[in-house]
Amino acid sequence: MTLPRIYPITDCRISGKSHAEQVRLLIEGGAKIIQLREKKTSSKQFYLDAKQAISIAKACGVKIIINDRADIAYLLEADGLHLGQQDLMPRHARQLLGKKALIGYSTHSVEQAIEAVRMPIDYISVGPIFQTKTKENPDPAVGIEGLKEIRSIVGDFPIVAIGGITLQNARQVLNAGADSVAVISDILSSENIPKRVEAFLSV
Repeated sequence: MTLPRIYPITDCRISGKSHAEQVRLLIEGGAKIIQLREKKTSSKQFYLDAKQAISIAKACGVKIIINDRADIAYLLEADGLHLGQQDLMPRHARQLLGKKALIGYSTHSVEQAIEAVRMPIDYISVGPIFQTKTKENPDPAVGIEGLKEIRSIVGDFPIVAIGGITLQNARQVLNAGADSVAVISDILSSENIPKRVEAFLSV
């Protein structure tokens, strides 16, 4: 799997916008893969919003990954699913979604990364690289050195770095071994989301 440099993740609280509107703006800026993440609203509302977001993305050839919700990813035929340590096991998600689905898995340590690359997944996320305010009860920061260690161990397995990544430190993270940087606050809190995506793409 070849990951784009930037991997935006939606957040309705930070942006004040629906997932569909966020996707439209992120695509305008050049995003090629977007994760929809929803922790607060009802399943029904997320399903309807995600359905609209996927319709917008498909028309533009952009991939949509659903966070956590294998049921919604399956029903909406999303491009993939991202799973956390406490979510559905990747092997079960693969059985449900099939061979073509992109499946990502969150890791927060060297040990978790080593275990994850043996699973039927397409990429791992590693983080938080830095302290982050967008996740309740975050794991301890992996740091740049931790990311470098994981890269050295997993070889060329695709890595998305996440957690506290900004335009100012994105280059440092990429140089440490990440194929892609997942960004939430630094993009969605911007007054001009498309331009902020363009800035990350030029890092």
